[in-house]
Amino acid sequence: MIVGHVAARAAGLLISGVAGAVVVDRLKQRSTGDAVKRAAVAVTAVTLRGKRRVEAGAENLRLSAGDVVAQARERIGEQAPPPAHPAEPHDHDH
Repeated sequence: MIVGHVAARAAGLLISGVAGAVVVDRLKQRSTGDAVKRAAVAVTAVTLRGKRRVEAGAENLRLSAGDVVAQARERIGEQAPPPAHPAEPHDHDH
């Protein structure tokens, strides 16, 4: 259900991106210069906003799924496994 919602939003973004590309192509055919660049920037801005919304939704979905799994483990008396540790420790700063 939630995956379907995220997929539907992603499909909407894809459709709007394709529509934006068509608009930009039409504008390129009819005019040149700053108008095309402004339109391309506007379409890209809208697409980036949509992409961020989808990413936020996916992250919320991931966190919600983690909460459900943690509660289920708690209910059956199982402790959550510790986070994975790297096999080889590295001795440099990040």
